Amino acid sequence: MTSRLETSNFRISGLSPTRTVLDNGVVFVGKETQTTPAVAVNLAMRAGSACDPIDVPGTTWLLSRVIDRGTATRSASDIAEELDGRGIGLSVTLNRHVLSLICTCLAEDFEPVLALLGEILMSPSLPDAEIVIHKREVITSIRQDEDNPFVRAAEALMALLYPDGHPYGRHTKGSIDVVEALTRDALADLHRSRFVPSALTAVVVGDVDVERARDVAAQVFGEWRRPTPPPLRLGDPARPTARRQLVVPMMNKAQADVAYGFTTIHRDDPAYYALWLTNHVFGQYSIGGRLGDSIRERQGMAYYASSSLDATPINTPLMIRAGVSPANVDQAIRSIDAEVARVVREGVTPKELHDSRRYLIGAMPRALETNAAIATFLQQTEFFGLGLDYDLRLPGLLGAVSVDEANAVARRVLDENRATVVIAGPYEERGIG
Repeated sequence: MTSRLETSNFRISGLSPTRTVLDNGVVFVGKETQTTPAVAVNLAMRAGSACDPIDVPGTTWLLSRVIDRGTATRSASDIAEELDGRGIGLSVTLNRHVLSLICTCLAEDFEPVLALLGEILMSPSLPDAEIVIHKREVITSIRQDEDNPFVRAAEALMALLYPDGHPYGRHTKGSIDVVEALTRDALADLHRSRFVPSALTAVVVGDVDVERARDVAAQVFGEWRRPTPPPLRLGDPARPTARRQLVVPMMNKAQADVAYGFTTIHRDDPAYYALWLTNHVFGQYSIGGRLGDSIRERQGMAYYASSSLDATPINTPLMIRAGVSPANVDQAIRSIDAEVARVVREGVTPKELHDSRRYLIGAMPRALETNAAIATFLQQTEFFGLGLDYDLRLPGLLGAVSVDEANAVARRVLDENRATVVIAGPYEERGIG
């Protein structure tokens, strides 16, 4: 269980954000802070790469590269000049579910900056010349990925875990052939159908009165009208009934990268907190949890070894990664198998659970030290519908996880005999089997 002090500190420093839904469906979340005279703006549109047409993966990625290259009233140089003149770096990010515009500005610049970001989001001009330039950049990036064992292993694993054209299994950037064939009309169609008020969450954190920030957001977005598209339907893939292994031969490389994984549970499953803690014990704590301690430290045969647990609305991937010399691939995989079997058979110990819980709870204040970090946290909270008091409840949610619950969820989702394994690098081809 968490200590009273740990929980008390969170109660004192709760974020207590304000949430408002505008008439057109835009969600505004605001939090005033006065630590610095700056404001972080995070605009998240629920139009990530999962919204790509099934036969045109990479459409949203290219759109994310050109969305800020001009609007109905401003050229790319106009936008760059205004941002540069205010000392602002605009970040456009994309994941499976969300395209985000993120920046931090001086408090005195908040209103014109939000107006500019709103214009970029709502009415990008998508100039043909910019599309040509950024197509070349995307194609170069795809070629670099194709030559990277770390990327190839992860992408191949996701394609096996989420097969048959599932959005999670498709390449976010698409393929060279698809990118070359993409047109401005395809990007505009995607924008028109998926960039709608009801899909937007605008988070503002910083030295600005929340009511004022909400009023400015209403001025920028309040008149925007577009119909809500049909919901994106993402099915859960069937879990494998047998072990699978795939080799991606890259014989000119010095290192092999192993990606080993499972599909697990939804983010809204009550057992998610138990799985989060179990994964931390297994592959993240200190130098990589049990995996790092066994494979990297004690056996000395991996450059890195760890695991990661995503958070998704469907069955979430748990991915184990290891980078090893070709001669150590088989032994590294056997060691991963052994650690998976051990966590299923023996479970985590009370001390491991306590240490991981204490670490995760203690890390939260440090993770929320900046306005930008708070804005990101509030976006994630809104996306998963976790509630405005989630930062206050999270220590208790982690603290309530028992050893039995942690071990039960491990038995539920982990099984080395049903693992999916991908090896990318200079390793003899063995196919799936």
